[in-house]
Amino acid sequence: MDLHIHGPEPTADERAAVDSVLGPAVSAWAGGARDLEGEGRTTNLGGHEARSRRDLLLPALHAIQDRFGWIPQGALNYVCRRLTVPPAEAYGVATFYHLFSTAPRPAVVAHVCDDIACRVKGGEALCREIEKQLGPAGSGHAGTPTGWKRSPCLGQCERAPAAMIVRSGENAGTYTVTETTGAEEIIAALNGARPAENLESMRRSVPQAGQSALRLLGRVGSVEPGSLDEYRRNGGYEALKRAVELGPAGVIAEVTASKLVGRGGAMFPTGRKWDAVAKEPARPHYLVCNADESEPGTFKDRLLMEGDPFAVIEGMTIGGFATGCERGFIYIRGEYPLAQLRIQKAIDLARHGGLLGPNVMNAGFAFDVEIRRGAGAYICGEETALINSIEGKRGEPRNKPPFPVQVGLFGKPTLVNNVETLANIPLILRDGGAAYAGTGTAGSNGVKLFCVSGHVVRPGVFEVPFGRTLREVIALAGGVTGGKGIRAVLLGGAAGTFVGPDKLDTPLTFEGTRAIGASLGSG
Repeated sequence: MDLHIHGPEPTADERAAVDSVLGPAVSAWAGGARDLEGEGRTTNLGGHEARSRRDLLLPALHAIQDRFGWIPQGALNYVCRRLTVPPAEAYGVATFYHLFSTAPRPAVVAHVCDDIACRVKGGEALCREIEKQLGPAGSGHAGTPTGWKRSPCLGQCERAPAAMIVRSGENAGTYTVTETTGAEEIIAALNGARPAENLESMRRSVPQAGQSALRLLGRVGSVEPGSLDEYRRNGGYEALKRAVELGPAGVIAEVTASKLVGRGGAMFPTGRKWDAVAKEPARPHYLVCNADESEPGTFKDRLLMEGDPFAVIEGMTIGGFATGCERGFIYIRGEYPLAQLRIQKAIDLARHGGLLGPNVMNAGFAFDVEIRRGAGAYICGEETALINSIEGKRGEPRNKPPFPVQVGLFGKPTLVNNVETLANIPLILRDGGAAYAGTGTAGSNGVKLFCVSGHVVRPGVFEVPFGRTLREVIALAGGVTGGKGIRAVLLGGAAGTFVGPDKLDTPLTFEGTRAIGASLGSG
């Protein structure tokens, strides 16, 4: 199909940005294509197999945004021709996400969070201070070096108030500035100052770090997240080895026996979902890790990816083995640059070590993982909206049924689990499903991560067995700052429910929160 696209042609730099994702094109854009109808319009004649890869639209848009700080029309036209996507559809995708811009922006932009967790820690005052020094939010343009804008939740709630610095051009990069005390820190970051991200900063976000009883958080803040050797010395990939010994049906039996349910808030039995995907006759099967935790107040998946990335990849690999998936995607929200870097490094090292690829662990099965980077859309935390986003469409939810286990990514059976769910899988395979089910309560099995932020002494993510009370978890966080009494707790994120001090002894279980008319959500 030839697209008759009107408007500006791409510059050499715009072509280079797109080609960095799609591969070089053999077209008029690159020189040497045929003229269409004598109008000077040309068509792509070959190059990369991009025409059938609409799922590369989102990565291509990111490449353009990273290079220029916005998406020029000529670059968008070039993407449309390379991928044979109608311009109206590509424009609809580009304008769907708040991290993209189709209007010129400064080379460096600070996205300053004014959502609930940052607001209660002084985010609104911070925005007013920045406005005094840099002008109104969104007032910068391509001719100015720096600018700022207000942002929804950045998932840095335990380190509020926070900002995300997005730098385009030759020095493109994204990083966060947290626990800011004033506009000076944001301005310094706009000018190139970068905060350190190391084990010490991880331990501040995980106050329990180093405690021997921890399971999901056992390595976070204690083991170097970029070292495959350290991960293996601390029990890593023993679960995958056990999975191969059990075989796909045996793995699903263990996951079913564990009574694990989805940790993203949907609470669907994981073993039942895996079994349904495995039994679907259509091929291929796909696995998607949902790492787009956009619910304000939620940041547990970010810390798992930043602090224990190999555990997430190992959980995905076991899931792929058990359900017959040879290809997996991890969709990481665009506000998580450090998580993306560490997951990508884990993928690269696992692939180099034979733990991903065409013959995993020399066990005769193939599985590999590809990152898809979100671009700022709360709704993409919903599984079908996320699937649409991966496919290069607007991240809008689909009607169900059919469900993803039957008709999911690219119309094929798809297993979708969130980060915390998949991080539990190595624990289940290591200890056995029945042992895992023995922790917690009769209706809520295993351990759970809870995100505590706001007016507490030690905000962070905490791991406890299901059944601990709201009062006990707040006590783990040091209680309310200044020794003040609790007036209200927002339970379940911004989409959740406020509860008063009379509900502090509610067990943090699915059944316990349901009994008071609240929701546990994602924790």
